[in-house]
Amino acid sequence: MIAVTGATGNVGRVLVELLAGAGEEVVAVSRRPGSAPPAPGVRWVPGGAGDAAGLRAAVDGARAVFLVLGGELNFRGESPDALLDAVADAGAERIVLVSSQVSATRPDAPSHARLRAFEAAVRASGREFTILRPGGFASNALAWADAVRAERTVFAPFGDVALPVVDPADIAAVAAAALREDGHAGRVYELTGPEPISPREQAGVIAAALGEEVAFVELSREAAHAGMARFLPEQVVAGTLDVLGAPLPAERRASPDVAAVLGRPAAPFAAWVARNLPAFA
Repeated sequence: MIAVTGATGNVGRVLVELLAGAGEEVVAVSRRPGSAPPAPGVRWVPGGAGDAAGLRAAVDGARAVFLVLGGELNFRGESPDALLDAVADAGAERIVLVSSQVSATRPDAPSHARLRAFEAAVRASGREFTILRPGGFASNALAWADAVRAERTVFAPFGDVALPVVDPADIAAVAAAALREDGHAGRVYELTGPEPISPREQAGVIAAALGEEVAFVELSREAAHAGMARFLPEQVVAGTLDVLGAPLPAERRASPDVAAVLGRPAAPFAAWVARNLPAFA
């Protein structure tokens, strides 16, 4: 049995489908289990990665656990050691943790301190582990969906700064391999798309998929900060804008790890748009 936390998220939802499709028995752990359709081989349970006792009960008996933190858990909640002890006590032999590329590229960034603590706890857990460090998600473009539908316009800062955004489905596929296969123990995978793409270029990809013009309006850092601060903690807003506006060379680089694990190239942004086009139509 494999337990998947964050099972209704951008990565977890796809991961549940991949594991179930491969014939695995899956425990899908989510704060919103009722929002997911029933599927053969999948048992939905309420919960998340923020409560040690609840997590222990949810993943009890699983041989492997996929651990992804909700955004708020980067800053509060039980200690990483307590949560990892709960996973180990439940009998899991293998843990796959979703961290972030920034945990490595900006080791002093306060926005990712809790993720770094989780990485350390996973390493010290005594279990087989694999750490996934994705860069920016292609699915972050969903933040533009309302404006594209209503105004055929993308509003974003740093219009010509390109980063190799990763398709969440590729993160899920790498996670599935690490959960099911041998050969990934102790590995840290940096997961990106195949090439850097700027917000302006992303708007162009969306336009091409729609077959309609989509305008691009570049926001100032201050305007972007004000918008993001409505739903993210200040240190996350500042850290995110630092990466988006002044990425380090390592953050601009397309990693080979998706291709190395999956035996195929990482999916381009256009592939993610094609699957999610109804959100923008």
